[in-house]
Amino acid sequence: DHFDYLGDNYTDLPIWRKARSVYIVAPSPALMAKVRKFSEPAVILGTWQSPILSALSALRPQQWVKNILVFVPLLASHKVFTLPLVKLTAIAFVCFCCCASAGYVLNDLGDINSDRRHPTKRKRPFASGDLPISWGLPLATLLLTISFTLSGLTLPTSFSVSLAAYFVITCVYSFYAKQIAMLDVIILAGLYTIRVFAGGMATAIVISEWLAAFCLFLFVSLAFAKRYAELERLFRANETLLSGRGYRISDITLIESIGSSSGYISVLVLALYVNSGPMKMLYVNPWPLLLVCPILMYWVSRVWIKAKRGELTEDPIVFALRDRISIYLGIIVIILFIAGSYM
Repeated sequence: DHFDYLGDNYTDLPIWRKARSVYIVAPSPALMAKVRKFSEPAVILGTWQSPILSALSALRPQQWVKNILVFVPLLASHKVFTLPLVKLTAIAFVCFCCCASAGYVLNDLGDINSDRRHPTKRKRPFASGDLPISWGLPLATLLLTISFTLSGLTLPTSFSVSLAAYFVITCVYSFYAKQIAMLDVIILAGLYTIRVFAGGMATAIVISEWLAAFCLFLFVSLAFAKRYAELERLFRANETLLSGRGYRISDITLIESIGSSSGYISVLVLALYVNSGPMKMLYVNPWPLLLVCPILMYWVSRVWIKAKRGELTEDPIVFALRDRISIYLGIIVIILFIAGSYM
């Protein structure tokens, strides 16, 4: 009884019984009750969190909104009210949520060391210790099983192939490509674009070259904005190298130039589409669609201003779906598309 003991598990109970003082780390209610049967803890460090809640946090459900991109083909083809296709797209959305979460879990396992040095990522379940590392692989396996079983039973084989390609590319990005400057951004944009194509495969809707080009340029811009925002925060912290990435502070001007230009090219693609043959088959009046161009230009500029000011703290697509101004602009764009279709 001449020693103090610090522990955090049931296996520590026999030692605590013989210790002079009990120091306990983030105890669960059940563990605390057992300890108090023989001693009142001298110090309690941290707070207990349910591993189930931590596991849910590791899935990053806030990122699932990005998978709404699978609905783009329905909107672009004017089939958003075709219920059988909406059902198929909703299933595709669930498949991508499970698959993407499996990728997030594997990414967090591989990034534990760098996440622990990051001001916000250190709070992630694996990096913070809230979720045991041993949960990682079983959790990812379960998610992949749900995703591909649901896909195989309900959706075309081509969708399952696109889903598998998405997961493989995600793993390549997480464990290799994200450390290579520029390549990481192209892959990020590709992962966004795959979601759009997968939505088309789930519903047998053909993705036009116009939509593919528009998505690619826009998503490249948003991916660069994400990297720019990270470098801007690094600059404000007086650091020079982005941990786990292939960028330096000196790259920030080039990233801004390429990223913003790519966003404006997507506006140009939309403007050219308004005068194309495929557009005239879907829309009665092109003028409302032309009005979408300055709105999109304003929104792209706003994203980049937010990034430059250090106010873009999350994925740009997640930002767009949460930002009040972006939502208002989206509503206006939808009204303009409806006007172009029927007026």
